[in-house]
Amino acid sequence: MTDNSLSYTLVVTAAPGDNQANHSALAFARALLAKGHQLKRVFFYGAAIHTGNSLQSLPQDEASLLQGWQQLQQQAGTELILCIAAAQRRGVLDSAESQRFGHQQHNIATGFELAGLGQLVDAALETDRLLTFGG
Repeated sequence: MTDNSLSYTLVVTAAPGDNQANHSALAFARALLAKGHQLKRVFFYGAAIHTGNSLQSLPQDEASLLQGWQQLQQQAGTELILCIAAAQRRGVLDSAESQRFGHQQHNIATGFELAGLGQLVDAALETDRLLTFGG
């Protein structure tokens, strides 16, 4: 980080495809990183947890938000957190949660992790700015 850079946390509440909010969040994240700022964490809440579902199948002419967030995570090391309660309710599970509920498979995408609202609170306390993208 440079002397003038800030650290950010983003909260995304819109599901992929519901409106432009998820796309706007990704574009904003890319822009702030390009300007030398730090993006510590992106917290996906409510219907936005579908962003981290590895079983998404999009038409060929649509850009993949999943791949966009994964690329950002790989390049910047940003934590991509899916709210665990929202994810469980909507059937997006990692291997541990899948086993705990007696399911045979999991569907959380690479680069994403499940965590509670405490992670959002911690990020809000540790970063300079918290912005929400929803619809």
